[in-house]
Amino acid sequence: MIANPIPWPNGAKVAVAISFDMDADSLIHIEKGKAGVNYLSSLSMLRYGPEVAIPRILDGYRRFGLTQTFFVPAWCIEQHPKAVEGIVEAGHEIGFHGYIHEAPNALQPDEERYWMQRSIEVIERFTGKRPRGNRSPLYNMSQHTPGFLAEEGFLYDSSLMGDDVPYVLAPQQGDLVELPVSWTTDDWPPYVHSIDLDYMFQIMSPDRAMEIFMAEFNAMRMAGGGLWIGVWHPFVSGRLSRWQRIERMIEEMMETGDAWFAPLEEIAGHCLKMQAEGHITLRRETLPLYGGTSPLPDPLPSSMPGARD
Repeated sequence: MIANPIPWPNGAKVAVAISFDMDADSLIHIEKGKAGVNYLSSLSMLRYGPEVAIPRILDGYRRFGLTQTFFVPAWCIEQHPKAVEGIVEAGHEIGFHGYIHEAPNALQPDEERYWMQRSIEVIERFTGKRPRGNRSPLYNMSQHTPGFLAEEGFLYDSSLMGDDVPYVLAPQQGDLVELPVSWTTDDWPPYVHSIDLDYMFQIMSPDRAMEIFMAEFNAMRMAGGGLWIGVWHPFVSGRLSRWQRIERMIEEMMETGDAWFAPLEEIAGHCLKMQAEGHITLRRETLPLYGGTSPLPDPLPSSMPGARD
């Protein structure tokens, strides 16, 4: 059912990464600008992540013997250094996630490059290591992002949704391993409700949300050779009832004997090793798509959204 399954270590049938995007209070500031300081309830909700949830998550990973990946906007690293220090000291990976959760595809190319380079400097200063992986905020990768990442020496991206297994993004500047994600394993749809952030979803119980997450895991495991990435947020999935259910999920995954848990940098490196040894050929996607220009006719038919009068 998976045309190009990946041979994972120790005969595992599915690679598992429970990645966290520690956006913290960058979300209210990027949404409201300097007025964000006046939204105290939302600030408290978002700061729950680094102040309460991160220690809880790190303790859980320690007890399970897991190292994983945290994507952290550089501004959040500057504002919450203690949380980042705990992540780094526990041996987890820190990935690039914008400066203050800005959307790359809403920036001019020079602006995007500037904030990427500034963020890399912050990450390197606080962690002692340049980031190897990217997740674009809200998956908002621009057509320029892969090339900029390749220029900066990144190994992988984890923002796109184009496969069940890793594949290669091939902009002119160099190759990146794409570790694809999916909204089915993102905690935003089942859990996030915030009027100030303009997300008002019906909140699911942890068991109901887990049905969706585990359905994807079991599908990958049954097919064999798939990749399961949780795209979760400390202020969301780090709430007590949800984290308790996640610990049960980890136990359930481990009990299958079919899961390989690893940080995303390690997964990307394994895929390149398998390819170099001739075990697999990763699918390549040449970028930019459509040659970098829209494939739509001009003018658009009047019935289409955005068409001219």
